[in-house]
Amino acid sequence: MTGASRAVAWAGVVTAPTVAITVLAATGALAAPTGGLPDPGVAVRVGLPAATALRDVAAALTVGLLVTAATVLPGPGSRRRLPALTNLQRRTAVIAAAAASGWAAATVAMLLLTYANLAGTTIGVDTVAALPYFLTDFDLGRALGLSTAGTLLAGFVAATADRPGHLGLAAVLAVAAVLPLAWTGHAGSTVNHATAVDAQMTHLVGVTVWVGGLAAILILRGRLGDALKTSVARFSVLAGWCYALVAAGGIAGAAVRVPSLAAITTTSYGQILLAKAGVLVILGVAGWYHRRRIIRQLGTAPGRRPFARLVMAELLVMGAAIGLGVALARTPPPDAGAAEAIDATTALLGYPMPPPLTATTVFTAWRPDPLWLPLALAAAASYLVAVMRLRRRGIRWSPARTITFLTGCLMMVAATSGSPGVYGQVLFSMHMVQHMTVATAVPTFLVLGAPVTLALRTLPARIDGSRGAREWLLAVLHSRYVRVLSNPVVVIALFLGSLIGFYYTPALEFSLRTHVGHLLMLGHFLLVGYLFANIICGIDPGPPRPHHLFRLILLIVTFGFHAFFAVSLMSGAAMFAESWYTSLDRGWGPSIADDQALGISLVWALGDYPIAILAVALIVSWIADDTRDARRHDRQADRDDDAELQAYNAHLQRLQRPRVPKSSTDLEGLD
Repeated sequence: MTGASRAVAWAGVVTAPTVAITVLAATGALAAPTGGLPDPGVAVRVGLPAATALRDVAAALTVGLLVTAATVLPGPGSRRRLPALTNLQRRTAVIAAAAASGWAAATVAMLLLTYANLAGTTIGVDTVAALPYFLTDFDLGRALGLSTAGTLLAGFVAATADRPGHLGLAAVLAVAAVLPLAWTGHAGSTVNHATAVDAQMTHLVGVTVWVGGLAAILILRGRLGDALKTSVARFSVLAGWCYALVAAGGIAGAAVRVPSLAAITTTSYGQILLAKAGVLVILGVAGWYHRRRIIRQLGTAPGRRPFARLVMAELLVMGAAIGLGVALARTPPPDAGAAEAIDATTALLGYPMPPPLTATTVFTAWRPDPLWLPLALAAAASYLVAVMRLRRRGIRWSPARTITFLTGCLMMVAATSGSPGVYGQVLFSMHMVQHMTVATAVPTFLVLGAPVTLALRTLPARIDGSRGAREWLLAVLHSRYVRVLSNPVVVIALFLGSLIGFYYTPALEFSLRTHVGHLLMLGHFLLVGYLFANIICGIDPGPPRPHHLFRLILLIVTFGFHAFFAVSLMSGAAMFAESWYTSLDRGWGPSIADDQALGISLVWALGDYPIAILAVALIVSWIADDTRDARRHDRQADRDDDAELQAYNAHLQRLQRPRVPKSSTDLEGLD
């Protein structure tokens, strides 16, 4: 890293807190409070946004360095039998570990300053002593504490990494440590908090990978040599996706918090948001110029200087964007005063109580889920694009697989954005419809679409030892973790144990009261259901599956237990999440007891059609495997003139020949 690059890097780090403090001072947000809690002092009022900006910069560096090392940098070459890290990848991981330490330190400073700001006290011994209380009893403290723990774990894995898989794990942990940051601030307190939290998570992931990855390219460009052009081209594709995530998350978040277009120009929040949008446009133009002009010139030494200058300018602009984001998070949105008029039910649900559930609204109720709807649409679109790629290469892909996969995506949309998503937090019966659809029906259709096989046939392969999407998919498929998770005993334990653990613990109420819990519930049951369906009727490559007869036994035993679980729910007298349902002001529909009885009966009923689909798919797979085995034996017989059958016949003939005595002892035995 040259002296000019180092100076620009430090300038980018300083730019974020400087812009944040300057903007907040200009809007009056740093002024001492005039009422309510006491003034915590200038050090707290100024130090909190500065620490937040430094945390965001360190988080971006950590995530970007790890993602770049795991997916962009060249590997040790394809001739190595054992995967290892190059010196450049190992050096990048060490730098990322150092950045993670700075991230954790800035977050700890944020914890102290945030508590002091909320309590209206200066930083002192009492503030440090109250930190455990803040970490355990406040949502904001728990989120920051969880992020700190994830950061330290990611930094430790990065510092000790000696295999590409370790780099990938560190990158995943770093991205996961970013997500709790979306649960705080305006995203966690707005009325439509589900959309706000999902939009903020999308925005943060895009920003950290994009900004940190670009900084990583600048830091490492002198050591990349001839691989600079290839690495930049790879990162350019990744940056394009990140740009889309940042834009989508920003637009969705603004739509939730800004009530009208007039508020954009008449409020401080809207003006800062407008400035962020302008910065995003500038960065988009710079990215387009990168792809059109700069990347082509990187093959020559003179062409690298314009690239370095443009990247340095981009990083300075990105530092300003991070500062604007910090200022935006500490500026009240235009509709902040409207929160007083919200009723208790709307505050709990995050949206008004839906109308009564009728035979019509079961099919017409619609509330787009901000996370699962885009994911399902993206999965369907990616699948269709891959099928068209195969068709252009003259390879036929089964229409039945396409139909089943798209059906799974459609059912996921219906379960999360249709009436089960609208009424799932209001009625226990609709929660059961959503749960059973996501846990059994959706995974079955997705597995029958063979998405992994399609991805392996269409994703481009790399030959320089680095890992792209295809290489990481193969690495995951052959990892020991997947082998353990694909073990039939483990899958059955997860599938059945999740039901007991979810409905006989506070997990159900946690998923109803918090959006994060709801996301974790859906993600967990979708994954476990996919693992189970993949064992029963999967055709994708991966760990070996048991024999078809054993799969049939597993299917019968599992859904037999499922029926027993439904009976145990019916016979139980306990009410599920009673405090949650009684806190909702629902003036229509059945009573809580009657609705729960209906929901429990649906557990039994909705388990029938998935088992029928799985059973049919298992039988079809069984017959297809037997047919393939027969054809393979026929082809082998044609090649060797049925040598195996001839050898077997000869063996039978030898067994039928009369035994000839070889000695007098044998003759005595015959007598």
